[in-house]
Amino acid sequence: MSEVTVSGIALSTNEVTLHDFFGFCGKIKSIDLKEEQGQKSAVVAFEKHSAANTALMLNGGMLDGATLTVTSDTEHADHHDAQEHHHADSIEQSDKPRAGIAAEYLAKGYELSDHILQRAIEIDNKQGISNKFLSYMTNLDKSFGQRALGPDQTISSKVQSTLKGAHTRAKTIDEQKGYSKSAHEYYSKALASPLGQSVLSFYTSTSKQVRDIHEEAIRIKEHKAQPPATAASPAPAPPTAAAPEAQSEPST
Repeated sequence: MSEVTVSGIALSTNEVTLHDFFGFCGKIKSIDLKEEQGQKSAVVAFEKHSAANTALMLNGGMLDGATLTVTSDTEHADHHDAQEHHHADSIEQSDKPRAGIAAEYLAKGYELSDHILQRAIEIDNKQGISNKFLSYMTNLDKSFGQRALGPDQTISSKVQSTLKGAHTRAKTIDEQKGYSKSAHEYYSKALASPLGQSVLSFYTSTSKQVRDIHEEAIRIKEHKAQPPATAASPAPAPPTAAAPEAQSEPST
């Protein structure tokens, strides 16, 4: 079972709050929240062992002013690639590197100590980044660059003078296909920023420091703070169909 036990939960914390907090780790199957003798604890069951491992990384994290203790009697080995078919155009939350997930927590306003952030880096160093996520990022960089800049181009390798128009052209193509609101919107926009190479390195390399996580958290927070694009900007070609409802953006 991919379960973790959480103790030290604040009395004000409810199941919804716990689900929001641990949902950054991956898909949750169930939460069993109990209160005994004025203390709350919970058993959180995940769909994947990798999600449970991410939850264990959060031991000592803060929620509703309380310091959480996250433990498990089971050793949860990551099964990133052995039994999963790789779809380069989609990922799940549990596929992401731990440092990236930690950055999403910080961007959302949760308190994680630098010790926890260092723990995230160490897990990525030990476990490596899943081939599924690496394929996703590489494919995104290449496909976005090809749509915007031409064959054999990557968006992260271009200078900023080219990127503004390139991002608009590729985004228009994505909107016509219903992609612009999918989970890769943040990544594609980040890759097309002046820090594109740094963003790509952050998500595909295990070589990073705590400050890199803080910097990525700032980028995510700034992206979420931006107002949605309006229809005022002219598009190179009219959309052929309305964009369908798509996935949410990365959990931030």
